Amino acid sequence: MIDGAIPYLRCPVCREPLTRQDRALRCPRRHSFDMARQGYADLSAGRLPHVGDSAEMVADRAGFLAAGHYSFIAEELAGHAAEGLVLDAGTGTGDYLARFLDASPEAIGLGLDVSKPALRRAAKAHPRAGAVLTDLWRPLPVADAAVSVILDVFAPRNGPEFRRVLRPGGLLLVVTPAADHLAELVTAHGLIQVDPDKAARVSGSLGEHFTQVSSITLRRELKLTATEARTLIGMTPSARHVPADGLPTRDLTVTAAVDVAAYRPLP
Repeated sequence: MIDGAIPYLRCPVCREPLTRQDRALRCPRRHSFDMARQGYADLSAGRLPHVGDSAEMVADRAGFLAAGHYSFIAEELAGHAAEGLVLDAGTGTGDYLARFLDASPEAIGLGLDVSKPALRRAAKAHPRAGAVLTDLWRPLPVADAAVSVILDVFAPRNGPEFRRVLRPGGLLLVVTPAADHLAELVTAHGLIQVDPDKAARVSGSLGEHFTQVSSITLRRELKLTATEARTLIGMTPSARHVPADGLPTRDLTVTAAVDVAAYRPLP
């Protein structure tokens, strides 16, 4: 529920603390922000440059994750159990945050995303998690040094803002595709290949604010039905580039390979 996360939230207009009043969050300067009936708060403070995943895309993603195909990623993240506020940047359906909170009984979760259909699910993903509509490239509606752990799974990385909201000694966990991620689909269906300089670009985007303390590459063979393979393609940047007649029509085995890097904030 959002209530546990409210003490960590800040007004996106004036940066003052927020309190809940019925179906709205308000600050001392009388800026007011609606609570959706599904439980998430709208702290976008104006028009967003994009709307994120559609309801159909979110439903497909939820089904794919519920089948357990990416559980190995969630397990790796949950191994960094923590107390305090856990921020999931680009939370999607909230699955990774929920698994992390299951392993961290003293933690409170906050998922941020730009997709309303995703947030409708994320708001209900865990009893100790709240969800907020916001653009990750804008100043985050979160207090300075309020966060113990940031999760960033296949999501944008706003280095300056991550550094601002993360407490001294906090942890940033970043999951990105490895070079051979979904290699079978890339070869057979023309998916966009992972940039070979991806790791360097990630480190470069964070280097002024963080130091990397560890990195591990995880690989699993996923045995997928044709439907699951089509859903997986729909979860990639290639979703709009593969024609319908070029999608998988039979069961297949696909390599899932991701890099999980841990960072600490620079003093």
